[in-house]
Amino acid sequence: MTDDDLLASPVRRDIVATLRSLPFVSLGDEPDRRAGLTAAQLAKRLSLHVTTIRFHVDQLVEGGLVTARDERGSVGRPKRFYSINLDAPANVGPDAYRQLAELLGEALLAAGEGEPVLSPEEAAIRWIDEHPELVVTDGTQTTPATSPGTWLAKIGLLVDVLQRWGYAPTIATAEQGQSCRLDLHACPVRELALQNQSVACGVHCGLIRGSLDLLGETDCSVALTPFVEPHLCVALLSKNSDFVPLGGTT
Repeated sequence: MTDDDLLASPVRRDIVATLRSLPFVSLGDEPDRRAGLTAAQLAKRLSLHVTTIRFHVDQLVEGGLVTARDERGSVGRPKRFYSINLDAPANVGPDAYRQLAELLGEALLAAGEGEPVLSPEEAAIRWIDEHPELVVTDGTQTTPATSPGTWLAKIGLLVDVLQRWGYAPTIATAEQGQSCRLDLHACPVRELALQNQSVACGVHCGLIRGSLDLLGETDCSVALTPFVEPHLCVALLSKNSDFVPLGGTT
């Protein structure tokens, strides 16, 4: 059964979405994405009978979209937990691949017309500059942020861009909000990144930098570290200029 056939069922789509939406880091008693959920926990969340869940989740395991593991407690039978298969391609549709091919194609076309050959990062910056509607809409602030809150709002818009590409980003701040760490999970072009890291990571770094440029954040540093973990890349974003003190003026 193909992935499309597996996900033709609304129940199986809901199971996959539920498992994929679990946080990467456990928050209190909340299960994380690696630990997963039991059939009973899935049944409760989806308001379905546990037998129905088991029927569908077994097909997802057989199809490779979900993994199963048994955890033995101090007494009784082991519990079976289901989690999303992080090695399976993210269900992001063709957009990320189409856009990647488009921007790299434009870079090669430009080189063929006598323009300087663009690096993957430069190609991505130019591509995002030519598609500002992906980042900026009416009312979007495009002047440099002057406070941690307005800076974080810009990062939030960047997260939206990355999510459309198939990432599952999480944010942490440091240095009184001057710096942000984006944990980039579920790379939509992971296979390409494993084979040609400079191209895939260059493109994604360019998307980040180009998006920030459109948002007015041209004076900031962007550093991308790939494969900190097998399914985790980290982007560090820092404003190079200080925020305006509370009650101050620009």
